[in-house]
Amino acid sequence: MSQDHLDARRRQILDGARSCFARHGYEGATVRRLEEATGLSRGAIFHHFRDKESLFLALAEDDVLRMTEVVAAQGLVQVMRELLSSTPSANGAALNPADWLGTRLEVSRRLRTDPEFRSRWAERSEQLTVATRERLLRQREAGNLRDDVDVDVLTAFLELVLEGLVSHLAMGLPADDMDPVLDLVEESVRRHRRAT
Repeated sequence: MSQDHLDARRRQILDGARSCFARHGYEGATVRRLEEATGLSRGAIFHHFRDKESLFLALAEDDVLRMTEVVAAQGLVQVMRELLSSTPSANGAALNPADWLGTRLEVSRRLRTDPEFRSRWAERSEQLTVATRERLLRQREAGNLRDDVDVDVLTAFLELVLEGLVSHLAMGLPADDMDPVLDLVEESVRRHRRAT
């Protein structure tokens, strides 16, 4: 098989598994359900991924990579906007809110209950933190970011807002009024220029 075919098969597995994990949760995403969601046999699925946890981590890592690309180009608030609107991201892929949220909630749950998963996840989540921090540093150098608050504090602030948004959505609360909230978050990290 060509590398293109292998990559397409891997993408097919990830896409099907994402909806399966979102719909059924980690425990409920049985091998049978994964087969149905991907349209492939267990042999084909586990040819590409060692086990279900490796498949789930690959999905979560895929989300982090997509988010990191958006953060680098447009900032973490844009990730939040895309989560709410399901518009295409910087690389043209849409962040499907339901599927992304399902994966994100499973990550949060497993971080609380599974120390081994927590250690495996730490290095992956650090990519998003680094991208956010680097974006903020570039914005500060360009004179667009407030300079009275440390960049690490601003990074932590934005990450907490993202986690709060995820919790808001997980509780099934309305999301159609979040744009002004995200405008406020964005405005709170900007440098305010004095009128001359």
